[in-house]
Amino acid sequence: MSSTPLGPPTPPLPNPGSALERIARGMTRRYRGHFAPETVADFLEESHDLLATRASITTYLPILAQRFATERLDALVRSEGLAPKISPDVLFVCTENSGRSQLAAALMRRETAGTVHVHSAGTQPAPWIDPVALRLLDELDLSPDDEFPKPLTREVVRAADIVITLGCGDACPVLSGRRYYDWNLPDLKGLDIESARAVREALAQRIARLAAVMR
Repeated sequence: MSSTPLGPPTPPLPNPGSALERIARGMTRRYRGHFAPETVADFLEESHDLLATRASITTYLPILAQRFATERLDALVRSEGLAPKISPDVLFVCTENSGRSQLAAALMRRETAGTVHVHSAGTQPAPWIDPVALRLLDELDLSPDDEFPKPLTREVVRAADIVITLGCGDACPVLSGRRYYDWNLPDLKGLDIESARAVREALAQRIARLAAVMR
């Protein structure tokens, strides 16, 4: 028995290689005078591959790879002294980059109002930001903006003036010339909402003290 099609066939997903080539051309213009086109393309491809290993949804992966590669290249520009470093860099690192580090980064952005480069990363990134972290941010009318879980890379560590670890153990590389703090606060996973709010409050208090020292 023949069946009647329910609609037009779903078109194939765009070739990610073609999308990356288009993105690389645009990024090359941004970094002209700093990096060769081949370097930009290599960073973009590597960023795509690093995210793809853990991605559960790949539809927007080229765009996420662009954001990730841009963050890495911007960090490299600052760490190599290729452009004046006007603002300090603060990096928050946890295991999955889906809860505490995302929450801390959003709180630091609010506290410093754009006067600090704020980054977050994970030693074993999760596919998405934890819903509890999103709820905690929403309660303060905050959002992670365009952030997403991403792996820790050497460029971002090298650019950082302050590195704050949140329960990731010894997985974060230690480089000389940076200030390191270990804020050993509970993981949000498995906490009831009141306990999760207590973690948020502890983060907010520590961030306020750190921001006051940086001013």
